[in-house]
Amino acid sequence: MSDCCSAPGLLPFTDALSNMLAQVPVITDTLTLPIEQALNYVLAQDIISPLNVPPHDNSAMDGYAFSVDSLNANNILTLVGRSMAGAPFEGKCKKGECIRIMTGAKMPDCCDTVEMQENVEVNGEQITFLQEKKLGANVRNAGEDILLGQQVLVSGRKLSAVDIGVLASLGVAEVVVYRKLKVALIATGDELKKPGQALRSGDIYETNSFVLSAMLEKLHVEVINFGIVEDDFEAIKSAFVSADEQADAVISSGGVSVGDADYTKAVLDDLGEIGFWKIAMKPGKPFAFGKLNNSVFFGLPGNPVSALVTFHQLALVALNKMQNGEALKRTQLTAKCTSDLRKAPGRMDFQRGFLSVNDAGENVVTSTGAQGSGILSSLAKANCFIILPSAQGKVTKGEQVTIQLFDEFL
Repeated sequence: MSDCCSAPGLLPFTDALSNMLAQVPVITDTLTLPIEQALNYVLAQDIISPLNVPPHDNSAMDGYAFSVDSLNANNILTLVGRSMAGAPFEGKCKKGECIRIMTGAKMPDCCDTVEMQENVEVNGEQITFLQEKKLGANVRNAGEDILLGQQVLVSGRKLSAVDIGVLASLGVAEVVVYRKLKVALIATGDELKKPGQALRSGDIYETNSFVLSAMLEKLHVEVINFGIVEDDFEAIKSAFVSADEQADAVISSGGVSVGDADYTKAVLDDLGEIGFWKIAMKPGKPFAFGKLNNSVFFGLPGNPVSALVTFHQLALVALNKMQNGEALKRTQLTAKCTSDLRKAPGRMDFQRGFLSVNDAGENVVTSTGAQGSGILSSLAKANCFIILPSAQGKVTKGEQVTIQLFDEFL
């Protein structure tokens, strides 16, 4: 794998992404789970409906079921029975008769229409219908939601709460899913301290593993967190060897910039085939990707905004493919920029913005302020990325720009 840092120019963002997606392996191991345990797992089978949903015609409301043809000149029918949810009417409803029916109850075979109870007058067994009714009114037909034999869910779908309800409606008790992807996190640096520890001169709190771990949990993977590893060749090597043995993917932050004076590159060169890239994106130019003996490796920049953006835009997309998930669909819109934006041609820029709608009903986006790669608060204030193409220069207030809405991972 070539070292892109030594090549003139920068690797285009789209090339970096397609390069990774072409190389990452996908897991094939599956397990069978009851649906109440399957939330957020990726389906390993298509779900074909074994029945109609609903399985029979039923009433959409409380009222009276009848046949439109059976109404007489006075619009008066005789009540001859009841149909309740779970206790359907089993008799015959003849001409001039009607059935009391509850919401969700099975329609009697002899009835085709329902009138809500508020639109009738009841006098003993004589029911007067006050409004003209159309054939089929207030009736939910068999298969109206899902038809027998219909493909309902496809392999690769990450099961949502609603999907679990759909499976239950089909009578499906268990599903075949892909096992969780195993992802190891490693942070290196003698200056890094855990929240709660006292900072000495020159120390900083380690944030990347906390952000990445939270995002990985939303991806529904098994996170193996190695914490902070000291700047020592043997310690770093031991952590990487152990991570490679346990995980499908290993992620580290820091140590991938050109000229970094640490041991991470030396360890990676010793253990695998890693490309250290300079990507035409901002924030996050330094990035590493490659293969260890048993896993793939993603090396993120150390600055917190750079680490988060490269993880979200690159590594996360690759990890989603590794777990056989459907391609991530990120919503992009155009919006009017409310201020000038600084931008030099050469790199695709992911600036942080806040999307809102102005009094004229227009989408407008406002920069969250200083865009430095160490200013994590710029992301906390944002709800979207302002994506500026690599060839673009500065943006003038009032120009239309492309934005990408934050998704479930941010």
